[in-house]
Amino acid sequence: MKKIKLLFGIGLAVLAINSVWQFGASEVKNVQLQDDMRDLASQLDARIGFSVPKTDEDYRNAVIRKAEGYGIQLAPEQVTVERTGSGEKQAIYLAANYHVEVKLPGFSIPLHFTPSGGDKRL
Repeated sequence: MKKIKLLFGIGLAVLAINSVWQFGASEVKNVQLQDDMRDLASQLDARIGFSVPKTDEDYRNAVIRKAEGYGIQLAPEQVTVERTGSGEKQAIYLAANYHVEVKLPGFSIPLHFTPSGGDKRL
């Protein structure tokens, strides 16, 4: 009887650790993507003269590439690019909207994320 309780306890602990791991990994990926979006929206390369200003499509594609690096699949319509101002006073706002399924034995839980970066003064 003690062996059954021990095996049941170990199984339950493994299930709990696996669940926490999946939730935590999804949260960390979201935070990393949001940080990358803030960096992209800051337009540092264009402001210091390393590149020409980018189009909305360039920003959208950059967000999608960054997300793919974290294992997040985004379609172009899931990424929002908004601009205010012009020239050096231009502000960029980037946002994404996606779901991740955390799969547990017998069911799955959808997590909704909306990372964003940049200046939202619209």
